[in-house]
Amino acid sequence: MTAFKSDFLRTLSERGFIHQVSDETGLDDLFRNETVTAYIGFDPTAPSLHAGGLIQIMMLHWMQQTGHRPIALMGGGTGMIGDPSFKDEARKLLTPETIAENISGIKRVFSNYLSFGEGPQDALMVDNAQWLLDINYVAFLRDVGRHFSVNRMLSFDSVKLRLDREQSLSFLEFNYMILQAYDFVELNKRYGCRLQMGGSDQWGNIVNGIDLGHRMGTPQLYALTSPLLTTSSGAKMGKSADGAVWLNPEMLGAYDFWQYWRNTEDADVERFLKLYTKLPLDEIARLGALQGAELNEAKKILATEVTAMLHGRAAADEAAETARKTFEEGTLAETLPTVEVDQAALQDGIGVLTLFVTAGLASSNGEARRHVKGGAVRLNDRPVSDERQAVGLSDVTPEGVIKLSLGKKKHVLLRPV
Repeated sequence: MTAFKSDFLRTLSERGFIHQVSDETGLDDLFRNETVTAYIGFDPTAPSLHAGGLIQIMMLHWMQQTGHRPIALMGGGTGMIGDPSFKDEARKLLTPETIAENISGIKRVFSNYLSFGEGPQDALMVDNAQWLLDINYVAFLRDVGRHFSVNRMLSFDSVKLRLDREQSLSFLEFNYMILQAYDFVELNKRYGCRLQMGGSDQWGNIVNGIDLGHRMGTPQLYALTSPLLTTSSGAKMGKSADGAVWLNPEMLGAYDFWQYWRNTEDADVERFLKLYTKLPLDEIARLGALQGAELNEAKKILATEVTAMLHGRAAADEAAETARKTFEEGTLAETLPTVEVDQAALQDGIGVLTLFVTAGLASSNGEARRHVKGGAVRLNDRPVSDERQAVGLSDVTPEGVIKLSLGKKKHVLLRPV
C-alpha cells in the first residue's frame, strides 16, 4: 500500500477506498500543496440513489473533511443517453421530465454528507445539462470529437465486453464516453476541477477525460477509482432480497435501512466500518476483532452509525431501540414500520395473504402463500399455517395494532383506521 503524505489520499487508502490512481505521486503532491476541487458524477436513473452509491458519497465527504472542495455532478445531460459501461444492453431512454424528477429526489441526500455554500471548501452541486444541452453538434465534432480515436475507444473493457457478447452498442451510447470526457474539461474550465473519482468501472471514461484535457490545453488532470464492492458472499452492494436499499427515506425508512446494515456478513464488518462510518480506525480495529456473539454488537454499531449519517442520530437510535425491543425483549415496539388498514374491512375479515401484500412483506398473494407453506409467516407472533386464514378485529392487540412478521427480522404493524 502506497504511503501517501496528503491527508485525503492517506485517509482513502487506510479506509479501503482506492482501486486505481492515474498518477499517485502527482496527485498526492497536489493535495498536499493546494485546495483541490474534484468531482463524481451521478446518473439520474431513479428517484433515489441506493446503498451501492454510498461509497462515492463518502469519498466526497472525506474530501471536504480534509480541506478540499467536492463537486457532486448530476447527469441531467448524460442521463438523456445513459452510461453503457459494462451493460449487456442499452438503458431505457428517460424523458427530460423523469430525469428532472429523479435529480430532485437524488439531491436531497447529499446535504447529510456535505456542506454546500460559496466558500473555497464548500461543496458544489452542478448539473451537466447546463453545458451539454446547448451544444452545437457540428462545432462539437470539430472542437472535441476530432480528439477521439475510435480504435482506442473500442479497446476499453467497458465497450469490448459488450461487443464480445455480440450485443449491439448504439451510436447514441458510444457518444456517452465523449460527453463524460467533455464534462471533465468543462468542470476544469468553470471550477478548476483537477480530479475525477468514480467506481472502477469508470476508469476508461475518466482516462478519456484526462486525455481530452491534455489535448485541449487543461492543466494535468487526474483519475481515482474505488473498488466495485460486493459482500463476502458475492452479493452486490445496495441490493437486498427485497430489492434496492434506497437512500431516500420515503422509499426506505430508517428502521429497514438500519436492518440492512445490521445483517452485514461477519467477514464484512470491519471493511464496512472503514468505508461507511466516521469512526476512528483504532476503534474500528477493536470492533473488527470481536468474535461470536460480541460481533453482533459491532454490527449494531455499524448499522447505527451508517443510519445516523443518512437519517440523523435520533432516527438511528430509535431504529436501534426498536430492534432491541423487538428481538431482545420480545415486546411490541410501537416504532416498527406501520401501515394503515381499513377498519370496516377488518370487521368482515381480510385474508392473511392480502394483508401481507398490503404490509409490503410480499409482492403478491402467490409469494405470501409460499411464505406460509415455508412456515415463515406469523400473526401477532403466532405461526400461520392456513393460507385461507382471515384476519379480523379480534386480532387487534391491546396496543391497537396487528403485528405481521416474516421470518425473525421483518415486522410490520397494521393500524385500523
